[in-house]
Amino acid sequence: MNEPVLSQSQPVEGQPISALWRNRRFLFLLGSFAVSIFGSTFHSIALNLWVLQTTGSATMMAVITVSNLLLSSFLGSIAGTFADRWNRRTIMLVSDLSSACIVLGLAFAISRHGVPFIVVVIMSCLATVCSLFQSPAYQSSIVSVVGKEHVQKAVGILNLSENICRTIGFSAGGVFVTAFGAPDAFLFNGATFVISFLLILGVGAIPLAARVNTPAREERKFFQDLADGVRYIWRFPFARSVVIMLPVLTLLFMPSMMLTQVMAVKVWHASPSQFGLMEASIPLGYMIGSGMILLLGSRMKRRGLLVMTGLTILGPLYVLLSMSSSAVAAIPVILLIGFVFSLCTMLINIILRLEVSEELQGRVFGVLSSVMSIAPSVGLTAISYLSDQFAPGPVMGVIGLLLLMFALASWRGFKVIRDYR
Repeated sequence: MNEPVLSQSQPVEGQPISALWRNRRFLFLLGSFAVSIFGSTFHSIALNLWVLQTTGSATMMAVITVSNLLLSSFLGSIAGTFADRWNRRTIMLVSDLSSACIVLGLAFAISRHGVPFIVVVIMSCLATVCSLFQSPAYQSSIVSVVGKEHVQKAVGILNLSENICRTIGFSAGGVFVTAFGAPDAFLFNGATFVISFLLILGVGAIPLAARVNTPAREERKFFQDLADGVRYIWRFPFARSVVIMLPVLTLLFMPSMMLTQVMAVKVWHASPSQFGLMEASIPLGYMIGSGMILLLGSRMKRRGLLVMTGLTILGPLYVLLSMSSSAVAAIPVILLIGFVFSLCTMLINIILRLEVSEELQGRVFGVLSSVMSIAPSVGLTAISYLSDQFAPGPVMGVIGLLLLMFALASWRGFKVIRDYR
């Protein structure tokens, strides 16, 4: 496999954002992506509520969570390889149609009294498998649909829609289950996947990228492509740096969000309205950051420097949050954390699409998904134990210091990210 050269790609100047809104294929893809994210989030909250209402058991919740985690860890890179070998539109269509059938089957199953819990676990795992195959197909289709000159704007729009749809999905799922019951919630959920399927039909053909270093008409085996993807990440400094940086950041970021909830209740004695505002502050801050990146477009220079600066600021912000004395003081800090987090993660995702060969993007996003699925659970397990043993404030302060130490090490260790323009 030939070594890729970091091209330091710049978006083409003078490309107005209106060009994206005139791109019919992108609009259909965006609509499907938004509906699919909403459906997956809706499914997650509806299933969790049904398990808690039916069994009242945290252990049963853990069984579903761990099962899905193991699947994500094992299948992420395999699903990414499929996205690089087969037609990505077909993968998305099959995933949506399969998800709709699984969710409708789940609605029927839980409407029957006494359904074995293992049936629910299996169907939940099948829905997760569909999502795992769909995600890298989506992620690796962006460049083909919009072209490299529009990647930064397209990713900005996708990130905004993702955060909005996740927020609405969590709220709507809880309200729907309470008002109509879990079976009807899953029937509605099945309809969202059908809508996503129809929107993907409207996208039209998404060409399969040419395979790297494959002689004409030579049929490569699946595991050869899988191994090539792993070797590519290991040999390409930028991809390797991202696959290390993002999971470590997630490992520390996700537990901090959980600790914020604990501090809101135990330390700051937040009112329900304050608690809700705090919960909304991270996604709101992220959406503000995404909007800024979207509006600046090609005027944004030294993107790698912005990534590293954001990473460096996160640690001190968490230290500051650990010392906050009230919910009122904490809310602006949490909002700023969401904003800074968007600089670290969204810009990295944009640069990945620009610098990773299009025919390998599925595998890179698949491997990243596998590693990212493990990191939050490891962090949450460790921090949950520590927060029970010690006060949540000092634990959050330690997380902030660890983030700062990691950022300082990253300035030296991830030079390829730092110097990216």
